[in-house]
Amino acid sequence: MDEPPLVLISNIPPAASWQSERRHVSGRPRVTTPAEDRFLALSARRRRSTTVPHLVEDHFVASGRRISVTTVRRRLHNAGLYARRPIVCVPLNGRQRRARLCWAREHVSWTRELWASVLLTDESRFTVEGDSGRLLISREQRTRYHQFNTLERRSYRGGGIMVWVGISLGGHTDLHVFHGGTLTGVRYRDEILDPYVRPYAGAISNDFILMDNNAKPYRAVVVEDCLEGHGLERMEWPAQSPDLDPIEQIFGTILTDKLLL
Repeated sequence: MDEPPLVLISNIPPAASWQSERRHVSGRPRVTTPAEDRFLALSARRRRSTTVPHLVEDHFVASGRRISVTTVRRRLHNAGLYARRPIVCVPLNGRQRRARLCWAREHVSWTRELWASVLLTDESRFTVEGDSGRLLISREQRTRYHQFNTLERRSYRGGGIMVWVGISLGGHTDLHVFHGGTLTGVRYRDEILDPYVRPYAGAISNDFILMDNNAKPYRAVVVEDCLEGHGLERMEWPAQSPDLDPIEQIFGTILTDKLLL
């Protein structure tokens, strides 16, 4: 069988020149310019609580062009900004900040033996209308506790229940639930100091120190008389400083363990 004749096609360029003339195609063109990307990132950093739909409207006002929320969210991610819940703290004035600093300097050199005599106590109110967590801010990674990512708020609203617990290096007290009513100095003495604090103080040592916060019921005259009458020492605590108390970091764990028992 005869082989087909070879045909020379002279109008095809060499392989090298053909590859060099190919154009790289990256897909759909970007709908925002680099300047617009910087505008979106700068707007999010200046107003941490602004939402992506608001940034879409700000971009439309500035440029006259409409872009999608997905585009804005992608540009923020490229700038290292992600939607996260803000840290909530209480507002502090200059005097309170100085008091916190003095307290920290005074106790920074305490040894484990000294802290072993301290009973750290705290109460927590679980509300029906608590923090919904729906407020988000735009922040960079590893900047959760920066001041510009913190939301100041004094209290929550709504009804609920209040619980109390104390911890030390050697253990913790039982969880106490306040059943209805308002916490007063008399109630704090009868429900907390007598059944919990006094027996715990006797089990620790003669160097027992009680740490409670500056709530008004804890500073009542009847409470002061009770502590003084039984020789119980109280640690001075700076105002508006619940974050200095280690129990704040593990209160949820203690409550969960108690509820699962």
